[in-house]
Amino acid sequence: MLRPGDQGRSVVSPRLPIVGIPCDRRVIGPHPFHAVGEKYIAAVREGAGALPLLVPVLGDPLGVRDVLAAVDGLLFTGSPSNVAPHLYGGPPARDPARLDEHRDATTLPLVKAAVASGIPVLCLCRGFQELNVAFGGTLFQHLEEVPGRIDHREDKNAPLDVQYGPAHDVTVAPNGMLAKIVRARTNDARTFVVNSLHSQGIDRLAGALAIEATAPDGTVEAVSMAGAHGFLLGLQWHPEWRHAENPVSSAIFAAFGDALRARIATPNTKAAVS
Repeated sequence: MLRPGDQGRSVVSPRLPIVGIPCDRRVIGPHPFHAVGEKYIAAVREGAGALPLLVPVLGDPLGVRDVLAAVDGLLFTGSPSNVAPHLYGGPPARDPARLDEHRDATTLPLVKAAVASGIPVLCLCRGFQELNVAFGGTLFQHLEEVPGRIDHREDKNAPLDVQYGPAHDVTVAPNGMLAKIVRARTNDARTFVVNSLHSQGIDRLAGALAIEATAPDGTVEAVSMAGAHGFLLGLQWHPEWRHAENPVSSAIFAAFGDALRARIATPNTKAAVS
């Protein structure tokens, strides 16, 4: 409906920011498919108030410039697959079937370019590990076998509500990015409980990254980058799971959404990608 004074001129509603979500490549029957878990798609749409756009991970990857030109932000998701260990100098994977080198070829250069360009980036679980590897860090392939570490894996035979249920506390860096995000929505940003569904984890932290939260056993659970030109947050847990029911998860996706809207509201913010 036109409002008084609108006659004779077009009325443009603010557009939704577009969030690119790189897919997993999975073979179903004889055919490869490109897929993203619905929980991530829903969290982008409902939690961040953005339009999800799935990015295929082809053998000949899409151009980084082309992807960045099409999106206002990126979400790098969790996955049943792992980053190929040769990309960070690790020993061969025990189960090569759990690798997805098509995804690696897309995500590792894409996350570096996205950070350089200043577009908002949120990295979860595998995406958190991709972020560390892309900037020169390494991973433990079997965290549960590292002396002094707890078992961070879920019980795959349990119901999903149990798998994604509270698992352990994280201690949050007091003056970091995550603390500021959480403090805006909760009374206490020093510690909270997260879920835990991973076997791999950060071994050597990439030099450009800063620790935002740790588990009781010292495992790095959240990172940021002081020199990033825009919003950048990496989390080892899964805030996308029932995000609306968890104040911390809601705060994280709301902050991501705010960064996306600020991005599209500011002209000429897209930096050149080398």
